[in-house]
Amino acid sequence: MEHSYLVLDSKENTVGADIRALRKSRDIRLIQLAAELGRSTGWLSQIERGQTEPAISDLRNIATYFDMPLSFFFRNEQAAEGEQGFIVRKSTRGTLGSRMSGLVEELLSPHLSADFEMLRSEFEGGAKSDWINARPTQEGGYIIKGRLNLWVNDNKFELFEGDSFQFQNEKYRWENPTETTTIAFWVVSPSIY
Repeated sequence: MEHSYLVLDSKENTVGADIRALRKSRDIRLIQLAAELGRSTGWLSQIERGQTEPAISDLRNIATYFDMPLSFFFRNEQAAEGEQGFIVRKSTRGTLGSRMSGLVEELLSPHLSADFEMLRSEFEGGAKSDWINARPTQEGGYIIKGRLNLWVNDNKFELFEGDSFQFQNEKYRWENPTETTTIAFWVVSPSIY
């Protein structure tokens, strides 16, 4: 089993902060995630606080647990000195979802430990979601291209290019009623990924 550790300056470590944000956004306790990974709670706590860096095999297990690609944790590694934690270049965005599922999201935020996250969402033509239960978030967005139907509770809204929306603690679902891809800018507070 591969176990190599590197002590890091916590200002430069966004991997640990991202793991913590993912865990908290899904209401998973530290002890629970550590047990799922077959690791100690102390080890995971050190990772989250930026005191050590996980081995690739550990990151792979964490990515699998959260159903995310391993590349998600490396999205900002190529940032120029001084840009890490502040800037996300187009070529290094973390991608979530798949065209097959109907929704591909790119994380625009440089880390997940902020009070909000920004996403670029692409809704495939004809794709639709199931109801997403109310969660303790505020969400808003702007339709960059295309059209999107959005249901918030029992209200249906037809959104077109240039329209924006916002809701808080509400169940919702979406549908792209067209055959072409719809692109939206989406903001969620607090972070959920």
